[in-house]
Amino acid sequence: MKIICIGRNYAAHAAELNNPIPETPLIFMKPDTAVLKDNKAFYHPEFSTDIHHEIELVLRICKPGKHIAVEFASKYYNQVTVGIDFTARDLQSDLKKKGQPWEIAKAFDQSAPIGKFIIYIYIYQF
Repeated sequence: MKIICIGRNYAAHAAELNNPIPETPLIFMKPDTAVLKDNKAFYHPEFSTDIHHEIELVLRICKPGKHIAVEFASKYYNQVTVGIDFTARDLQSDLKKKGQPWEIAKAFDQSAPIGKFIIYIYIYQF
């Protein structure tokens, strides 16, 4: 499973962290090992003293595509759930100061709990 995440897309959260809002999406990824499912417990990692969380909408992509027009986007996902994006904020702050990638802070094992996917049916009404 490839987990593609979009960062700094909520203006209030970006402001809270003193981050500029990018003109284009800030994209990062989490590996398979980040997924935590089946209501298993999340354990606070020992390497951080400042774990933050954000509630996320999770879409399961059902077919490949590139340069998809907005009006056709809903045809490319067929299931939805909720998830949590855990971040080791103390590590992320240090990495950002050094201009380094955030993977250690964002992509650690079990940093992406997800719920049960449900089928999403898009019905367009005129």
